[in-house]
Amino acid sequence: MASGKATTLYASIFRYDDDVLVNPHAFGEPASANPTLHLRRLDGGGVADHYLASFDRVWDTALPWEGQDI
Repeated sequence: MASGKATTLYASIFRYDDDVLVNPHAFGEPASANPTLHLRRLDGGGVADHYLASFDRVWDTALPWEGQDI
C-alpha cells in the first residue's frame, strides 16, 4: 500500500525529571488526534527509559537556534 510519499515517523517527547509525555504521531493525522502517553521512570521499568534515551540522543545532536528561519 505505497502512496509514493516519503515521511519521517516520530513522536513528540516532553521530559520533566522522571516524568515523560510522549505523543506518537500517526501518518496523516495531526498531533492532537493522537494519544499522549504519560510515562514515569520506575525502578525495574523500561518504557520511560526507552523514550528518555531517544530524547537524549536527539538532545545530544541539537544546535543552538541562531534566529534564522529553517
